[in-house]
Amino acid sequence: MQSWQIGDVTITQLVELTFEGLDAFLPDATPEAVLPIDWLKPDFITPEGVLRFSIHALVIETPTKRIIVDTCVGNDKPRETFPDWHMLQTSFLDDLKSAGFTPESFDVVLCTHLHLDHVGWNTTLINGEWQPTFPNARYLIERTEFDYVHDEAEADDVEQWLKDSNRAVLADSITPVMAAGLVDLVTNQHQICEEVCLIPTPGHTIGHVSVSIESKGELALITGDFVHHPCQLAHPEWSVTTDYDPAQSVTTRETIFSDLADSPRLVIGTHWPVPTAGLVVREGNVYRLKY
Repeated sequence: MQSWQIGDVTITQLVELTFEGLDAFLPDATPEAVLPIDWLKPDFITPEGVLRFSIHALVIETPTKRIIVDTCVGNDKPRETFPDWHMLQTSFLDDLKSAGFTPESFDVVLCTHLHLDHVGWNTTLINGEWQPTFPNARYLIERTEFDYVHDEAEADDVEQWLKDSNRAVLADSITPVMAAGLVDLVTNQHQICEEVCLIPTPGHTIGHVSVSIESKGELALITGDFVHHPCQLAHPEWSVTTDYDPAQSVTTRETIFSDLADSPRLVIGTHWPVPTAGLVVREGNVYRLKY
């Protein structure tokens, strides 16, 4: 478990699972392409040049709010398209409690977007029914993101498995918290509390947001999936195959990386394995992570 202090704000990482691969979804990141990027070794790629990833939630504790950002895959979720995540059984919820974070203690559940590995623990299967895992929290979802999934607004050329995944997520991870009256649909610049706000980072999904933290002059950014792996700092033009708008995702990365470069803002990657966080610095015409 890692944690970072940003002024009066503590950010704690709770890992659900780690894995290697994803070559089908980030096809440009071949071993031949990433092995020359020396700073990725040894933490972000294997000696053979295979990408390393993590699925984790991030708990933000401010003086007034306890927030959990992106609730991973979740247990008992039918996810046939991803066999390793299908009907998953992990100790994530027990780990969360052991770290001192009882589900009842959270004020906010924040979804950077509505893909299946970011909303799974929104709900828990109890006596055959999906119940909100965080019963006292407001679940914040960017409005256009919600509308896209709720209204089944995918274009005709979106692959059927992704449409099916959106339907499954809506049914077991979104609709139950809607029915419980716990969802707030918000703008892509919503201010959650004095220290925490959303910033728009579209492209991977239509309403994707990242999370900005600022306290006592110290700064951090939780990425969500506008960037999946640190190798995209060296190659912002590399997009995953599931991007809603690949060109827009490239523009978002180039814009955000340029803003972050050589600044003191700590960047915490939503899928980056340990060490997970660092500073973005310029390296020629692209970027690297200093950690």
